This record gives sequence, structure tokens and C-alpha cells, in this order.
Amino acid sequence: MNVIDLFCGCGGLSLGFVKDNHTIVKAVEFDKDIALSYHKNHPNVDLIVDDIRNVDNLNVFTPNMADIIIGGPPCQGFSMAGARIREGFIEDPRNYLFKSYFNVVKCVKPKAFVFENVKGILTMDKGEIFNTILNIFSDKNLLEGDFYSLYFKVVKASDYGIPQDRERVIIIGIKNKNIDIEQIWKQTKNQLADEIPSFFDNVSIYDAIGNLPPETDSGIIETPEARSNYQKFLASCKSKITNHNATKHSTLALQRMKRVKNGENYIVLNENIKSVHSGSYGRLSWESHAQTITTRFDTPSGGRFIHPEKNRTITPREAARIQSFPDDFVFHGNKTTICKQIGNAVPPKLSYFLAKVIDNCIGD
Repeated sequence: MNVIDLFCGCGGLSLGFVKDNHTIVKAVEFDKDIALSYHKNHPNVDLIVDDIRNVDNLNVFTPNMADIIIGGPPCQGFSMAGARIREGFIEDPRNYLFKSYFNVVKCVKPKAFVFENVKGILTMDKGEIFNTILNIFSDKNLLEGDFYSLYFKVVKASDYGIPQDRERVIIIGIKNKNIDIEQIWKQTKNQLADEIPSFFDNVSIYDAIGNLPPETDSGIIETPEARSNYQKFLASCKSKITNHNATKHSTLALQRMKRVKNGENYIVLNENIKSVHSGSYGRLSWESHAQTITTRFDTPSGGRFIHPEKNRTITPREAARIQSFPDDFVFHGNKTTICKQIGNAVPPKLSYFLAKVIDNCIGD
């Protein structure tokens, strides 16, 4: 089926749907540096690099041009409070990201859409914002007689064979019909377990990055032999892998990292570490999961991102492995934008599962 990816980033959501044999026909990304990575890895997609407010209309998107719309509008715009939420939410300029997502759905009228967001959206303004979103997509007056039945679940990446305790809310909208989402979710899990028996296995940090050779200044390494089932799932047929270069840390940061053991964090340093992250200066353990990979995984004070053995934070390739990006995916740009691309992405392996769920929701 044809898919449109809004707020596509570097393409984490797209990758899962492509792996499930869907075709991405159009994508939208505002950040030109991040869009470069999307374009390089998805060269055949019609990528629009623009503010979504300029393109969320019938001049760009036409009825039935896609069966599925995917994307996660950043939640910063969901800023209204109090009794005005319901009546003014969609008109409030601060919520333009959500409104633009809705506008594209209204233009295209896909059979289904997938809306990904942070878990906190469920409780923002005591749940009123989330309830308003549900009401908007169910309102036939706003959708010219159509409606979407909405279903939502909080998903944890580690439950889908990803070595990361990342939680996100997934909202699925199905046009003009009701489904038993719990039954379909269970059905999809059973199907994938039959097709790929190791898909839902518990995956450790060692399973994810244990076969990677030492990092290089260029970030280019020889493709290592895949040992774990997870490594095999992400394996590349190319002879080289990119983005395996380490951050150069200050002398003070290096001294601190040397004193932190597996599973420990800044508390053992007995210093006044200025960080909002409870896992600051945390060292990963080979046998455990990572916490959520954020856009600051290259910074020791940014969370639990220190390599299990080496006195450095994880490389972009190691972070990409933990996020379940395939090894042949190349991240383009400077260090800051690459960290942003990886940290903000939907894990592609989770996206693959969601694509299968959508297949079962709207398949004939």
C-alpha cells in the first residue's frame, strides 16, 4: 500500500513500512539537515522540505493518494490549558503541528493512520488534550461525513525485541469502521513470532553492539559477522558500515567515566554534577537494556550512555543499533544533527511491527 510520512525525520517510521513492502509516496520534513539523511536513504520518495503549514492542503495532497499516513507531530504545540481546550484546540496557532497532521488526513482520507507521540501526551492538562484529539478525529462534521475509530496503546520498545526501555504512545485511526485492536495486536504478535521466531526475544546491549569492532576517526568500519539474532536482523550486505566514530571528551569527563562501573551513575562520583538526568554519567551494562536513547547520547551528563567497557559515550552506530536501525542506514550531517536524527526516531523494528498491525486492521 502507499504511505505518506509526516514529520518524517531521518525515516525510522518509514523503514518499518518499507520493510513490510509498502511504498512511501511522499514525506515531509522541516529540518533540511535531517531531510538530507532521509533523502539519501530513501532516494525514490517525493520528499518535501518545508514547513508543514505550507503544504497541508489539496494542492499537495490529494484524495486517496495513500492508504496509510504515519507520523508523530512534536508535542510542544499541545500547549493549551483549561476549559478552552476543546473548543479552541484545533484553531490555536500553537497547535499547528497537530492541525497540519489532521489537515493532511482530511485531504487524503487514508484507510488508516498511525500517530506516534510521547507517553506524556496522555496526561497533558489532565488528559484533556488527548481526549480532544480523540474527539477531533471522530467528528464527522470535521471530516465531511467520514470518521476514524481511534485506538491507542503505550508500547515499550524492549517488549518488541529492542534493547531499550523506550516508551511511546501509539494512536491508530481506522476509517469508518470499528475493529478489535487487542485481538489484532495479539494476532500480529503470533504471526511475527511464527515468521521470525526470535523477533520478541529479550535483547541485551551485548546482543546489539557486542560484535562491533573498535571505532574509527572516519566512522567507517568493516562489516562484522553477525552473531546474535538481533544483529542478523539488522545486518547489512555491504562490506562497510558507517557512523562508528566516538566523541572526543574533555579530560574531566574522561576522569569521571573511569570511576563509573557497569550500572552505576554520577552518584558514585560524589561531585556536584549539574544535570537534569537521573542517569547522568551512567554506564551501560552488557547484559541489560539501555534507557531511552535521546538526542544527547554523545554527552556523559545526558544520561546512561557510557559504553559498557570503554571510557566514552556510545557512537552513533551503537546508538542506531540500540534503536534498531539497519546497518546499511547512513546518517548524514554533523554530530549534532546525527544525534538528533537517531534520538528522535521511532525504532524501525517497532515500526515494522506497526506496519503488520495496520495490514491486519485494513486488509481485505
